[in-house]
Amino acid sequence: DAVEAGLLIHSVNPLNGETSVPDLAGGAVMPNGRFYLRNHFDIPNLGGDNYRLSIGGLVERPLKLSMRELHNLHAESQVVTLECAGNGRSLFDPAVPGEAWGLGAVSTAEWTGVRLMEVLERAGLRAGATELTFRGADSGVVDGHDAPVRFERGLSLDQIRETDALLAYEMNGETLSPPHGYPLRLIVPGWYAVASVKWLTEIVVTDQPCEAYYQAEKYWYHWVRNGHDERAQVKLMNVRALISSPEEGENLPRGDTAIRGVAWSGAGNISRVDVSLNGSPWREARLVGERRRSAWQRWELITRLEETGPLTVRVRATDMTGRTQPEHAEWNRLGYGNNSIHSVAARVI
Repeated sequence: DAVEAGLLIHSVNPLNGETSVPDLAGGAVMPNGRFYLRNHFDIPNLGGDNYRLSIGGLVERPLKLSMRELHNLHAESQVVTLECAGNGRSLFDPAVPGEAWGLGAVSTAEWTGVRLMEVLERAGLRAGATELTFRGADSGVVDGHDAPVRFERGLSLDQIRETDALLAYEMNGETLSPPHGYPLRLIVPGWYAVASVKWLTEIVVTDQPCEAYYQAEKYWYHWVRNGHDERAQVKLMNVRALISSPEEGENLPRGDTAIRGVAWSGAGNISRVDVSLNGSPWREARLVGERRRSAWQRWELITRLEETGPLTVRVRATDMTGRTQPEHAEWNRLGYGNNSIHSVAARVI
């Protein structure tokens, strides 16, 4: 199905595939079949009828919620962009380990479900509750560990409140498919998608930060600065813009043409997108469509191409907090957060 939908498949087991960059600007959301796929282990086979979401730890009333009970709660929908933290990893030099993503490990969908805080309030948070651990049903063997490891991630209660996280059971109006987390997944707006745990089965409320493998050992930036090792946890998505049109290597006729793409940031709305042609001064593009805090922003620049020959199109985005894309993102050992300025080489004929 992923191949027929046009995804570029990186691996089958686990199933990982990225969206074609020209497909990114097709609309406000990405059709489900063309939404990129990032999995660490085999896709678990969960039955909706027998499924229960367990909520325990520092709560007054431990819960085991069925899908019917979750559907009976107040439903909300949010349009949210998800990006793999390794998107653009293959563009780092020198090369780094991990899935060699190009630029298509990003997509947007309308997610429908229940606000996480509403469910936590029903369970009743006890004194001292500050942290949450989210456990997926997927597991497998990882280097350095003898026993299988479950996919687990943690967030603080303050972070959950800030992001307005959602327990989602629908994607673009359809029931979640197994590759995207059926029957229930977490959606954390603004954060790299590793936080949006799929096949969610347990939420544990604690007073200590999560120390699971994918929290403590993976998804950290590791740098060497001034001869010293430094690291920081992967959290909010970096500000970024991509060019969907023209495509790499495309031939363009002389005359008026439209340069188009999408831009997003985990820290705030996109405030402007700038485009440069063949090294010319930056020109501000027009932002298209509704501005949403947690979703990508479409943009376009209508320009006139007078001269034939090579054409290099470059784009950079700036968000409301003032963050702007760098010429080259800082190299890090695991290849996360590459938001270097995007460049496409085309030709005017």
